[in-house]
Amino acid sequence: MTFLQPFVLWGLPLVLLPVLIHLLNRLRHRTQPWAAMRFLVSATRSSVNRAKLRQFLILLFRVLAVLTLILFLARPLAGGWLGWVVAPAPDAILVLLDRSASMETKLTGTGTTRREQALKLLSDAAKGFEHASHLVLIDSALRTPQEIVGAGSLPELSLASATDTAADLPAMLQSALTWLIENRAGTAEIWIASDLQTSNWQPDDSRWAKVVGQLASLPQKVRVRLLAFPPDDPANTSVSLREVVRRERGEQAELQFVVDFERTTKSGEPVPLNLTLDDGRSQVEVPMESQSMRWRYRRELGAKAAGGWGSFELPADANPRDNTAYFVYGAQTPLRASVVAADAQSARYLQFAAASFGKGSRQPAALVAPNAVESVSWSTNTLVVWQGTLPEGAVADRLRSFVEEGGAAIFFPPGRAEAQRFSGVGWGEVQSAETGKEFRILRWDEDQGPLAKTDEGLSLLLAQTLFPRRQLIVGQKSVLAAFDEGTPFLTRQKLGRGEVFFCASLPSAEWSDLGDGLVLVPMMQRLLQTGGRRLQQATMIELGEMSAADHTRQWTCVDAPTPKDIRTQTGVYRTGDRLVAVNRPAAEDEPESVETADAQRLFGALPFQMLAERQQQTDALQGEIWRLFLFAMLLFLLVEAALILPGRRTAGAFASPPATHPSTVAREEELVA
Repeated sequence: MTFLQPFVLWGLPLVLLPVLIHLLNRLRHRTQPWAAMRFLVSATRSSVNRAKLRQFLILLFRVLAVLTLILFLARPLAGGWLGWVVAPAPDAILVLLDRSASMETKLTGTGTTRREQALKLLSDAAKGFEHASHLVLIDSALRTPQEIVGAGSLPELSLASATDTAADLPAMLQSALTWLIENRAGTAEIWIASDLQTSNWQPDDSRWAKVVGQLASLPQKVRVRLLAFPPDDPANTSVSLREVVRRERGEQAELQFVVDFERTTKSGEPVPLNLTLDDGRSQVEVPMESQSMRWRYRRELGAKAAGGWGSFELPADANPRDNTAYFVYGAQTPLRASVVAADAQSARYLQFAAASFGKGSRQPAALVAPNAVESVSWSTNTLVVWQGTLPEGAVADRLRSFVEEGGAAIFFPPGRAEAQRFSGVGWGEVQSAETGKEFRILRWDEDQGPLAKTDEGLSLLLAQTLFPRRQLIVGQKSVLAAFDEGTPFLTRQKLGRGEVFFCASLPSAEWSDLGDGLVLVPMMQRLLQTGGRRLQQATMIELGEMSAADHTRQWTCVDAPTPKDIRTQTGVYRTGDRLVAVNRPAAEDEPESVETADAQRLFGALPFQMLAERQQQTDALQGEIWRLFLFAMLLFLLVEAALILPGRRTAGAFASPPATHPSTVAREEELVA
């Protein structure tokens, strides 16, 4: 049992007050020996024990009345059916169910997942309210409020089934707020079931303060109850695909993969990995000595020119939802780039580095003057290289659409600070290093992206490249490479199906040694490959990234014989000539979770109760039971009042009561007391 007002419990010593009053009352009469009283004592000895029992019961019920009053003021909480049945029924109960991929982790020692256990507890608790309250389900995948007819049907609803999606708790609360406003509900309770995964809760998001403030300002009372499932680290391994690239080598082709593995427990055992590629299936043993590992793998395609699909799959473990990663690859497509540059020297370097290499031929990138960019078409491009003032107006809109379709764009410094932004990123001040103290790069991502290791496993010579001058990159971005003191050199930002890159230096001699080509050429060639997805009918996305227009299309599942929902389930889907691999969000593999105290602080002044569910308990959920103590106090007072009433005399017992000496009366009272 817990209390909402625990400071009131400091008044518990007050239960001794009736005892003190009783003891003080006994001091009013002093015993005086008197020989004649021995006959009265003998006559009344048989009734003394009954009188003492009566006085003891009166004292007991007075103490209990004071005790229940103090507990009533402390507002106690009780778990299970007791807490929920005694609590008053609200007008509406909104169940916010986290059915993200991480909620499919099985509880340690059981075959029940977190989601299944949450549904059982919520369903049992809601049965006592289904005839008095409106039950509304808001799931994390679709966030569409759905009224529930019976609490017992909650675990069977399709909106409560397992998904591969992520959750967005602030958005779910916003949906609950909208429902309360639109339906003008009275008192309401919001029941949340979640595993507290940080990526789903987003505790630093500004939406929390806004939605909680709006809930607190509603005219009706809103209470929040949280059923949390903290991590218990069952043995589980997850696989995710970070990159798949098709490379042509003469008449042959190959697929190059970058795969991530995560383990919840330490183990030196290799990972058995099943690879499905089109119609073939094979198994690979992946050595894994740490809890996390990035694995690079190649698979020959031979002379195959068309595209296809495949998957990586792990054996069954604690969470089957993170055991499969799907991929698709397209047919061989021509790679083309356009260079828009204000600096002539940098333009020549960039044009050469972004040239496309075919079978025995090389096609330089198209060079476009900044004042002629409005008339240029990028319909066949996979990469746009931009050096100079960031685009504005219609040109910026065209470039943004190009990237959203799957293309790649990289921006190089204009040489002066600008207020203009592209996709939230722009240019700050230009910095020059002292002679002999040039800027150097000490860390970068070598496992994937434009600065990854070569096919032979060799690192690019970034550490040996000198940068006499650089320009600061401002705005939100993901850093792929940074200078020794942490200033970003290369950043990446996703935009639709494509990516936007910013590079902090130029290939001209005044800025850097990039003009040597040992870093610039492989970087630009990989960006050409990255943008190649724009011209391919095969694409890879995460759940939640598909556009509203694509959701309306008729999709057919390719990887399984049974139908799947492309909105909530991973897999490979086809519509017409288009092939799409849908994977769970990468954030679902992040193990970090919100501390329970931090979760409670997110709800501010809202009445809040939480239980951290660790086992299969049926009394997990809690409710206020102060009414029980209030009724108990009234009952104790009524019983005490009945006990102090004078007893009835039997009619005719004494025709004429004899005169009694005052001292005898005092003695009788003393005996009774």
